[in-house]
Amino acid sequence: MANQTRSQLNVRVSHETLKKLDEIVEFYQENTKLGKVYKGDVLADIIDKSYEVMTKQKLNKRPHLS
Repeated sequence: MANQTRSQLNVRVSHETLKKLDEIVEFYQENTKLGKVYKGDVLADIIDKSYEVMTKQKLNKRPHLS
């Protein structure tokens, strides 16, 4: 991520959602060897993984030509 252009995203989430994000960040921190883990990086990872899943699902829904 060092060479990527970054944009700031300001969002409002519920307190419960923020607590969940904090727990996920803590999980990443404990289970990765990346050093300090930031909320933005965790959100980016979650979005990237969700996007991959969505893309695969879209490909599976395409009509198959016989």
